[in-house]
Amino acid sequence: MLHLKNHKFRYYESGRRQWQNPEAILIEIGLRSGMTFVDIGCGGGFFAIPAAKIVGEEGRVYGVDVNDEAINFLKNEASKNEITNIILKAAKAEDTIFCECCADIAFFGIDLHDFDDPDQVLQNAKKMLKPSGKLVDLDWKKEPMEMGPPLQIRFSEDEAARRIERAGFKVETRGSFSRYHYLIVARS
Repeated sequence: MLHLKNHKFRYYESGRRQWQNPEAILIEIGLRSGMTFVDIGCGGGFFAIPAAKIVGEEGRVYGVDVNDEAINFLKNEASKNEITNIILKAAKAEDTIFCECCADIAFFGIDLHDFDDPDQVLQNAKKMLKPSGKLVDLDWKKEPMEMGPPLQIRFSEDEAARRIERAGFKVETRGSFSRYHYLIVARS
């Protein structure tokens, strides 16, 4: 995620919340109380904080991001909100496996294209998922638009699905999720 190292993040970014509702997305993908959720490339917690609230005291959220400033921000937000069910790590996702066969959902929130080795990150996600778990990739459509990362670094929906399948997953659903994003759901 080299090009995002200096990315400015804002958990309560009002502009992003106008076009993306993290709570609604998490509920739509099936996140519920008691689950274990892994946010790969969690940034400042746009999805991790709402996920921690949804899974509640009985659940757990793991978050990894290469940006230590984002992780520190997220730790402070969790502390301010008295969220204790979140475990965070400032590291490369390519080198991170929190646990084996523990996660109900491994989540990529508009960032699979950002990793230095997305195939390794997908392999790590597979190791963390329970046999019944699912991988969710919400990402930018590869088409010109006024926002988002440069077009040349984005994965098309087809390319992302191929990478996910090469990692040993079976894509269950895929398609347009919003004006800007597609959503892929896969299982082992």
